[in-house]
Amino acid sequence: MPRMVDLAHSLHRIFGFTAFRPGQEAVVKDALAGRDVIALMPTGGGKSLCFQLPALLQAGVTLVVSPLIALMQDQVRLLEDNGIAATFINSSLPREAVQQRIAAMLRGAFKLVYLAPERLLMSDFLTGPLEQLAAKPGINAFVIDEAHCVSEWGHDFRPEYRQLSTLRRRHPRVAILAFTATATSRVRSDIIAQLALREPAVHLSSFNRPNLFYDVHQKDAGTYAALLRLVRAGGSGIVYCLSRKRVEEICEQLTSDGIAARPYHAGLDAEVRRANQDAFIRDDVQVIVATVAFGMGINKPDVRWVVHYDLPRTLEGYYQESGRAGRDGDPARCTLFFGAADIRTADFLIQQKVDPDSGEPLEEEQRIARQQLRQVLNYAEATECRRAIQLRYLGEEYTPPCGTCDNCCEPRKLEDRTLEAKQLLSCVARLAQRHERFGAAHVIEILRGSRSARVISRNHDELSVHGIGKNHSTQEWRNLIRALLHQGLLAETQDGYPVLLLNAESWRVLKEERSVQVARAARATTSARRESASATAASLDNGDRSVFEVLRALRKQLADEHGLPPYVIFHDATLREMAQQRPTTLHEFSGIRGIGEGKLARYAERFIEAIRQAT
Repeated sequence: MPRMVDLAHSLHRIFGFTAFRPGQEAVVKDALAGRDVIALMPTGGGKSLCFQLPALLQAGVTLVVSPLIALMQDQVRLLEDNGIAATFINSSLPREAVQQRIAAMLRGAFKLVYLAPERLLMSDFLTGPLEQLAAKPGINAFVIDEAHCVSEWGHDFRPEYRQLSTLRRRHPRVAILAFTATATSRVRSDIIAQLALREPAVHLSSFNRPNLFYDVHQKDAGTYAALLRLVRAGGSGIVYCLSRKRVEEICEQLTSDGIAARPYHAGLDAEVRRANQDAFIRDDVQVIVATVAFGMGINKPDVRWVVHYDLPRTLEGYYQESGRAGRDGDPARCTLFFGAADIRTADFLIQQKVDPDSGEPLEEEQRIARQQLRQVLNYAEATECRRAIQLRYLGEEYTPPCGTCDNCCEPRKLEDRTLEAKQLLSCVARLAQRHERFGAAHVIEILRGSRSARVISRNHDELSVHGIGKNHSTQEWRNLIRALLHQGLLAETQDGYPVLLLNAESWRVLKEERSVQVARAARATTSARRESASATAASLDNGDRSVFEVLRALRKQLADEHGLPPYVIFHDATLREMAQQRPTTLHEFSGIRGIGEGKLARYAERFIEAIRQAT
């Protein structure tokens, strides 16, 4: 394995970075040591570098399994612009091109080859090119990108990913590196099992994205006007909708209001989808209005805001989709609008989960989907720190206030609910003493003194807590349960049968070792409380900003000339540093973050000349 001083030198020489981001170095070391790896790194955390750098420092070829064509193309474009030999093989290529790339791969012409799982798992590919490649020039690693797709508990399960364990059976000595930006502990365990990882090095980076501001608003007559104000505040953005019809409606409204917007959904022709996506990533349009089909393969780093115009399907999916904002580390905003109609739409979509042959409901999938929907609704209606809720769902503890969500910036008045919490927790405890477990609805029935058949048949009307909370409405009890779950004072199973469980913190409340403070219920709002601000403008003075705009225009010109998205040339952060430092020699230019040998040779003279003329 290269010495760390060599790693640092290679990092700067190839990618132009003077230091690793948090968590990257340890993953790179384990990959170079030939270990199986599962690495969870947040969107924008630099997970691609963790397998790209080891691939370049070892003999042989690294094969990268990627679920989307757009994702492969984007990664290969970035690598090629850095002077790295990489390619992709997927269904977008004609047969002749596929054969040419396979032949070049077997000659050792590439260091990284991106493949769709369907292509990699074809029997003639497994027994032909893959076997030949293993013999010479050799396979140094299989990389499974977006590894959460292997798990049915993940937010984007793909059945073909389940077959990737074939790689372990056929090539037991080749390391498997699994990467994902989001996965619960259950999904992580599933990834390890399904990919047959052997004593993998597990790397868990923080899921916290401190540059993102989260806010939630109930829908009303002013919702579209609030969206329009946010869009007009500037910056590229994504609007997510649940249905194709809503996508088209919102896109038409924005276009009629003078906004450069394009739609994206599965009902559009593939060429139209590709053209609309390219227009967005190349900064030819400001807004893409899309269903959740959009974004997984997008690496656009300068998305300044993401709006969910409808309730997302899962909390994990929401974290992933909203996380497409601010990948460059600059401030960005994530806004969610929701209303009662969203719940009906989501439930209708859940009912469509049926067996394709018999038409019978897939009851387990529907049950899990409904629990996930409740979790999203609880998030939307929460009064606690939104960042803390998301991170706790992903298995990470966070101590609020975060200072970057609506609930922390405009906290509601706290009320002492210790007594009610003890009553509720006591009810759960009494049921546990009888070796019984129930969900929120039944516990609330007991507390409110219900004499329903379900309560009477189980003799729960004889519990000492029966009727103890009859002075509070069902909704008040639901709000309290939601708050206790979000504060970690109560637990809930995640298997589709959500029953309430006590944890260590529950007993602290019951023993009067801590109090329970709950914010008043969230109020409706007609508009977003914070408008999006340009992170770039906020960090540059007038002189530097004018230079930045000159460099930005040059970047767009070069991108159009080469048929690339502007961010492939340079990120905004790199242009911002150029505008501030104003390098006029190759040596000075090479010191700007994000400029390696490839970009220095390709772009330095044009940008240095632009800086000279602008100053």
